[in-house]
Amino acid sequence: QVQLVESGGGSVQAGGSLRLSCAASRYTFNSGSMAWFRQAPGKEREGVADVDAIGDTRYTDSVKGRFTISQDNAKNTLYLQMNSLKPDDTSMYYCAARLGWAPFLDPVYYTYWGQGTQVSVSS
Repeated sequence: QVQLVESGGGSVQAGGSLRLSCAASRYTFNSGSMAWFRQAPGKEREGVADVDAIGDTRYTDSVKGRFTISQDNAKNTLYLQMNSLKPDDTSMYYCAARLGWAPFLDPVYYTYWGQGTQVSVSS
């Protein structure tokens, strides 16, 4: 069974940076899309960024220019570098994966999920 384990969350001040990691087991990175989602209390889960099997990436508008998704196939690890963090970025961040290409950056298209890592940004 595919297992995704996130790490790297924490508390930072606005303007700071964090790098999230997602270690994957029993999942081949070039077999489909992988993504980062986030969910704040009382809000729906939203897509942050994804990367497909050929390395094409997509970002939600609110993080463009600040966040970068990347992957290390040798380490079976997905990353999310987050710079210039804002209080609005405070959320639980989830790693997700699927077989094949995801047509949209939407949680309904993803099969496998990690447990999440909390990111808190103070002003």
